[in-house]
Amino acid sequence: MQMPPSISVEELAERLASQFGALQLIDVREPEEVEIVEIEGFTNLPMSQVNEWIPQILDRFDPDVETLVICHHGIRSAYVCQWLTMQGFTKIFNVAGGIDAYAIVVDRTLPRY
Repeated sequence: MQMPPSISVEELAERLASQFGALQLIDVREPEEVEIVEIEGFTNLPMSQVNEWIPQILDRFDPDVETLVICHHGIRSAYVCQWLTMQGFTKIFNVAGGIDAYAIVVDRTLPRY
């Protein structure tokens, strides 16, 4: 697998603070993970439910808008980024280190698991 372009959790924090409206945010973690910790603004599209959300992906998200994908550590989101690129998404970025890195580096008040 060729690794998709990524951004650091610091860059994610900057984007969330400055141009939130210009971003599409996708969290591919499972619902029970999102219950533990989430970042506001992300749409949860769990990997286990991929067959349910794949058919509507181009109806729900614009392939030409910057799209950031996050998971726990960055592995699942990398796969989804690769798939979205094959669907024609042109500005897709994996959040390196995932929400765990975000909780360590950006917001230490967030719970970790």
